[in-house]
Amino acid sequence: DRLAWEQFVGLYAPLVYGFARKKGLQDADAADIAQDVLTSVAQQMRQWEYDPQRGSFRGWLFTIARNRLRNWLASPARRINGSGGDDHLSALQSEPAPDEDDWDADYARRVFHWAANQVREQVSEQTWRAFEFTAVDARSGPQVADELGMTVGAVYLARSRVMAKLKALVQSVGDE
Repeated sequence: DRLAWEQFVGLYAPLVYGFARKKGLQDADAADIAQDVLTSVAQQMRQWEYDPQRGSFRGWLFTIARNRLRNWLASPARRINGSGGDDHLSALQSEPAPDEDDWDADYARRVFHWAANQVREQVSEQTWRAFEFTAVDARSGPQVADELGMTVGAVYLARSRVMAKLKALVQSVGDE
């Protein structure tokens, strides 16, 4: 399904790319890792069956990304013969291992931004601004109402409608 794949890539490619960049890869190398992970997922999806007892989809994807990153870093073609000595070696070895908690936090941010972009296209600019000013910027309803020329009730209704749409979209891509 082309639309589902585009949605999948739009959500997960930046997550994998960001993960690789946080681990020190350059732009092009991180993009290669992301493409490699997505290709691997596409190939394995035909045989993959979701089983919540074995873990989440996101956990499975994290494992693939972490292993691709490790393989990439361990590849002899990627090794550079340096002259840094033991101090540089110990500094490199002290680099923390990829962290699934960071992965989950990045995923949550990515899903929010993806959903927010979708919802913003579905509502009027005034509705979006009422939501953004109250929910994101934490401004008071009366202040926002005055600024946007709305009633306080309309501001809160706009925020509620946008929140409901966001929640529905986030739940639609949830895997747990």
